Amino acid sequence: MRILFVGDEAVFPATLVELVAELGQDWEVERCEDAGSAMARVAAQPLDVILVAPTLPDMPPATLLGQVRTLRAEASRVAVIDGDQNPPARIIGLAHRFLPAPLAPEVLLEAIGSLEELRELLDNPVLRERIGRVEQLPSPPQLYLRLMNALETDEDTSASDIARLVAGDPAIAAKVLQLCNSAYFSNGRTIADLRAAVTRLGISTLRDLVLASEVFSLPGASGVDRAALQQRALLASRLAKRMLPESSAELGATAALLADIGLLLPGVRDEREAAVEGDARPGHAEAGAYLLGLWGLPMPIIEAVAFHREPSRSSTRSFWVTGAVHTAMALAAGEEPDEAYLTRTGVVSRLGDWRGYAEALNATPLAA
Repeated sequence: MRILFVGDEAVFPATLVELVAELGQDWEVERCEDAGSAMARVAAQPLDVILVAPTLPDMPPATLLGQVRTLRAEASRVAVIDGDQNPPARIIGLAHRFLPAPLAPEVLLEAIGSLEELRELLDNPVLRERIGRVEQLPSPPQLYLRLMNALETDEDTSASDIARLVAGDPAIAAKVLQLCNSAYFSNGRTIADLRAAVTRLGISTLRDLVLASEVFSLPGASGVDRAALQQRALLASRLAKRMLPESSAELGATAALLADIGLLLPGVRDEREAAVEGDARPGHAEAGAYLLGLWGLPMPIIEAVAFHREPSRSSTRSFWVTGAVHTAMALAAGEEPDEAYLTRTGVVSRLGDWRGYAEALNATPLAA
C-alpha cells in the first residue's frame, strides 16, 4: 500500500505519519506539505491511497483530488474535513471517504486498514480504475453515518436524539416518514412524526429507512427504475434479517438493502441480465461492493454485496450474511436461489418458510 499524506504538520503530525508507517508491514508512507509537490509525486509513481488536508497553501483540495482522479484513478481518495461537519459541496463526488479533523490515530488506521482489506477482497485493478474515473461518484450517506456514530459512541442515545438527527435533513426526514407510512411498516396506523417512528419501528428499522432514503436519492446512472429498486431492496432487507440470528441480523438487513447499489453507477453491467461476449464492464455486484468499501462500511456487508449473485465465492463457508443476502435478493426478485449452495450450507429445509414470508410481504407492496 503506497500512502501519501498531503498537508502540513497541524493536520498530519509527524508522529501520526510515523505511526502509520510503523504499523503497516507493507505500507510505504510519505507526506507532502503542498499540492504541487504532491502532484509531482503522484505523476512519478503509482499510488494506492491519498489523504488530503482541509486546506492547502497552493491549491484548493478539490482541485488536487480532481487531478489525482485523472492521473491515478485507481487511488483511494480520502479528504479530511473540519470537525463533525458535512463535506464541502466542492469535494463531494471527488473524495471516496471523509475523515474528521483532528484526526484520531485509531480512526486513521481503521480507514487505511479497511482499504487494504478491500483491495485484498476485490483484487481487480480494472474495477478500481473504472470506479475511480466516475465523475459523479455518489458520496457516502452522511446522515446514516452520523446516526451510526451517535449509536456507537453513546449507549444512552434516545428516540428524541435520533429524531432530532434525522429532522436535521428535512428532505430525508420527509422520505423516511413516507416509508414509515407504507404498508410494509405502518400496519394501518399513521406515523405522524419521527419520534413516533423511532418508538414504533425501533432504532434499527428507522436507521435502515434513513439509509434507503439517502442511497436511492443519490445521483447516478440514468434509466434505472429507482422506485422498483428501492422496493426490492426493502423487501430483501426484511427477508435477510429474518434468516439470520439476532447477532448478525442487522448486518444482513443492511447488506441486502445495499446489494444492488452498483446499478446506480454509470458504466456497470447488470448481472441479472445475460452476459454479452466482449462486454468488459464490471458487474454491478462487485462495483457496488467496491463503492461501499470506499465509503468505509463493514467488511461482512461488502463481501455479501460483492458475492450475493454467486455466494459460493464467499470466503465464509457457512450460511451467514452472504448466504442470507443471496437468498433474500433472489426471493425479492421472484428468482430461485442456488439450492445446491443452500443444501451445502445446511439451510435448504428452511427455504419453504422463507419463500412463504416473501410472498406474505409481497402481498403488501411498498407505497410509491
